Amino acid sequence: NCSSIDFTGVTDIFTKPLWGGCFVALKKDLGQAVCWGDADNGGNCSSIDFSGVKDIFSSDNSSVALKKDLGQAVCWGDADYGGNCSRVDFTGATDIVSNWQGAFVALKKDLGQAVCWGDADYGGNCSSVDFTGATDICGNGVAYFALNVDLGQAVCWGHADYGGNCS
Repeated sequence: NCSSIDFTGVTDIFTKPLWGGCFVALKKDLGQAVCWGDADNGGNCSSIDFSGVKDIFSSDNSSVALKKDLGQAVCWGDADYGGNCSRVDFTGATDIVSNWQGAFVALKKDLGQAVCWGDADYGGNCSSVDFTGATDICGNGVAYFALNVDLGQAVCWGHADYGGNCS
């Protein structure tokens, strides 16, 4: 029930990609947000500092708020599925992509790098992936695809049976 929420100043609304049960109403100009829904999976963001946040990305179990200009982000929700990103370096992150299973990728296009976190079986571990020249990343529910448009090449990772293997 969102009837008691003050939506004054809301600039953007974010939700989970599938059935996650959480919403985030961002008030960019005020550096604030309000969340509601399943508290264990991102519906409680009362302890999160939203100052400088430009975008929010969500899986079914967690969310990440990107402070692109500062090279920082903050995550909340289920820690096993991306809700803890305290060890992730977001410096240079240009894009974040999430999947519904609980994995995230922060692409650093200018550096030819990316970092992943969350459920390793579904794309949360990309330490062996070469992101040099990657221009786009797309995630389905359980795997990712990074494309180098200039070379016409791609790399895939995550659940091999559902797109995580494109060799």
